[in-house]
Amino acid sequence: MSLRSSIRFFVFMLAVMGVAMPLSAAPVADIPTGKQIFERCNYKYPGADQRSTLTITLREKDGSLRKNVYHRLWKDYKGVDGVVDKMVLYTEFPPDAEGAAFMRWAYTESSDKNADQWIYLPVLKKIRRVAIRDPGDSFLGSDLTYADISRRDINADTHKLTQVLKKGDKEFFAVESKPVNQKGWLYSKTISWFEKGQDWSGCVKRQVDYYDKKGLPLKQQLIKWQQVGGAWVWSEVLVKNLQTGHSSLFRITDVKINVGLHDDAFTERALTLDQ
Repeated sequence: MSLRSSIRFFVFMLAVMGVAMPLSAAPVADIPTGKQIFERCNYKYPGADQRSTLTITLREKDGSLRKNVYHRLWKDYKGVDGVVDKMVLYTEFPPDAEGAAFMRWAYTESSDKNADQWIYLPVLKKIRRVAIRDPGDSFLGSDLTYADISRRDINADTHKLTQVLKKGDKEFFAVESKPVNQKGWLYSKTISWFEKGQDWSGCVKRQVDYYDKKGLPLKQQLIKWQQVGGAWVWSEVLVKNLQTGHSSLFRITDVKINVGLHDDAFTERALTLDQ
């Protein structure tokens, strides 16, 4: 099945798997608000740290593919000293880029700092600091931006529940999010679909539709999850740019959680050593 067909099929299944429930059809107390759904479902426990393999496959409109494979290290800093998390990627494929490394330190919004980034190029035997001039810049050439992979404050947007679908013991919630400060954000709105099973502990985000500043559909993100040692981790994410036809597929495999990564693993010196 093509990427376009997969996306259409997913949206179609959401539409037909249950009858849309008007928001006035159930007692108000039984229906959470859009913000409550975000609070319960948007953030999932990722573990204290992670070691995994990240494969990114980029597909051009003409069907040509480009694949990169990385050894990925990640650690949650929980906002201590303004740091949200740190990540290192060591390139394993393609062969001509093997040994190259990328490191990113992400900061809280209250710190008012852009993420710090470094790259190590083994051919030059040099580490270079890379500035993020625009949060809308592409992350590693993919259809996700640096803003997309950063944790956004829930109060930076208004969240409106627009639709509820039911199928058996599952519920699907569509939440429309609009920025409080339109000038400071990349999108006019996003619509996130959350899937809830028997209770809220298993509620996860399954799909995000992004709209450009003119209100036109820009891209669509489909998310599959895996549970490892009590933590929730993406297993596969497909992002399709609806305006250019370009797409990006992220796969995270070989996941290990809470391995006790030391802070030394996220230093410039560590970039020269595949951990």
